[in-house]
Amino acid sequence: MSNFCTVSFPGTDYPPITLQHHQSLSEHLTIQNSPVLFGCRTGICGTCLVEVIGDISAALADEREMLDTVAPNVENARLACQIEITTNVEICRLQR
Repeated sequence: MSNFCTVSFPGTDYPPITLQHHQSLSEHLTIQNSPVLFGCRTGICGTCLVEVIGDISAALADEREMLDTVAPNVENARLACQIEITTNVEICRLQR
């Protein structure tokens, strides 16, 4: 089993990235022209709202509370700064 995961960004020109399991997506996407916008990086502003296609762990209570406000009824909405990458996923920005 590989210790790496591929994160792709369909609908963008941004190339897929490879991260180690449990590596922080928000720490990696600090370069200019990131496909995901970040603000606070702590899960309280909602700037990094994305749709995740793939198997990831469930949102914790604080993130769930923010998601209920910024993306109610969007089942696979997540805050990119809070995602723990453990498998290959696709990430798309959600418009608020």
